Amino acid sequence: MKLVWALRSALFVTWMAVTVIPWGIAMVLLSVVVRGAPVYWGCVGWLRTAMWGMRVICGVQWRVTGMEHLPTAADGRAAVLLAPKHQSTLETFLFPTLMPHPLAYVFKRELLYIPFFGWAMSRMDMIHIDRSKRTEAWNKVAEQGRRLFSQGIWVIMFPEGTRAPRGGQGTYKTGASRLAINAGVPIVPIAVSSAKCWPRRSFLVRPGVVDVSIGRPIPSVGRESDELMREVETWIETEMRRLDPEAYPAAPQGAAHA
Repeated sequence: MKLVWALRSALFVTWMAVTVIPWGIAMVLLSVVVRGAPVYWGCVGWLRTAMWGMRVICGVQWRVTGMEHLPTAADGRAAVLLAPKHQSTLETFLFPTLMPHPLAYVFKRELLYIPFFGWAMSRMDMIHIDRSKRTEAWNKVAEQGRRLFSQGIWVIMFPEGTRAPRGGQGTYKTGASRLAINAGVPIVPIAVSSAKCWPRRSFLVRPGVVDVSIGRPIPSVGRESDELMREVETWIETEMRRLDPEAYPAAPQGAAHA
């Protein structure tokens, strides 16, 4: 079985490599003529192609709940900060294909050096930071985040910063809550069980169903960043245990009363 998964995963990686080269070149050339939405949705087109390959080649499906919690066209798609669980590359590719509104990721600048993929990313209005310069990075996030929110763009920021293993939990940093408070926008927590099918640091993609659960927006006005992030963390981690109970060992009897 693992051999079959390995062969299908290799075919999927080949599919991504073959399709991203012409797509990346096309987006860079398009960005010379026009910027903004056409380039963004053009890049999302490749992500849809990649996810189609994942579904057809690797047998990965996804099930989404809570879309009704997102701002709609009726209210102008009001700005929100999306704060998802981060387990895999899968959700990075998936979210722009699900969301009805442009997203701006906060990501490490090293991704810009990936041929074709990174080049196309560099032509979009997103927030790439140097993690080694923490103060400078935060100032950039705050400044660009406020500008993007003012344009109605949704910012997406992984609170854990890096991918956590299935059943694991990283440290929830306050960057996302600080940005939300600074800009006066709500945070939408998102739980996603992507590591069931595509674990971190692995090219082996297993067939299965990935659950994405979108929570209700949490207001940020008048909140403290630590307290707000704890609320986001509690919702996500509680929901993760509901979505993927096999990944989390049961608490010892009586632990809740300790």
